[in-house]
Amino acid sequence: MSRPLPPIDIAKSAAAKRASAYVETGMKVGLGTGSTAAFLVNFLGERVRGEGLDIIAVPTSTATANLARENGIQVVTLDEARWLDLTIDGADEYDGEFNLIKGGGGALLQEKIVATASDRMIVIADTTKKVEALGAFPLPVEVLGFGMSTTQMLLEELLEGLDVMGNRAVPRVQDGALFVTDEGNHILDLHLGRIGDARQLALILNQVPGVVENGLFIDICDVIVTGHGDGSVEVRDINSGEVDTRGTDAPSDENAFLDMID
Repeated sequence: MSRPLPPIDIAKSAAAKRASAYVETGMKVGLGTGSTAAFLVNFLGERVRGEGLDIIAVPTSTATANLARENGIQVVTLDEARWLDLTIDGADEYDGEFNLIKGGGGALLQEKIVATASDRMIVIADTTKKVEALGAFPLPVEVLGFGMSTTQMLLEELLEGLDVMGNRAVPRVQDGALFVTDEGNHILDLHLGRIGDARQLALILNQVPGVVENGLFIDICDVIVTGHGDGSVEVRDINSGEVDTRGTDAPSDENAFLDMID
């Protein structure tokens, strides 16, 4: 028996449904990872089955790839697709300049590669993800396993001299062991409190030996679709400056992906 969604999931579903309308037959689409992206994949699956929507998808994680296949969506690698029309993904935080923190679900490396190989990136989020300044959400940094403790020490020393409020780099653990990404790496979550200059930090972090990539997405996002708990949606386009606040249908069915993280 289905149950009504809580407001936070109504917001995620509403954002995902609006964003799914950007996808057209013949497109090559990057599919993000997380609970909001799971809603998107399900909506696209409904269109594949109901409308005959014909797309090629490049997922950003194994979990998303499996869900896409379950929904009848054709999945290929980025090497096979080469370039994408758009990528739709969630975010852990976003600010007024469309800068993002991503990687709460551990897929930041593939997410960033896929997003930058797209003509446009659309972010789907609920209202809790909008912040004045990035940094309240721990910033994920993907690192090599080799010399990880040294990388952690170098990052903490580096952060002491930057415009942030904290410098703890905490290894991410899952089920009592170090979290392992799809690429076989680990993640250090940086507890910064506030990031004064996200652009500068993104550049500096990647200079530390052992760092593979960081979860700051700068100058990548083009459109942000924000869902609200009443089912309404706000769409902001950084290129046109337009803001669309038309509503959408508020969903009420059960969400099977409540345990996934954006």
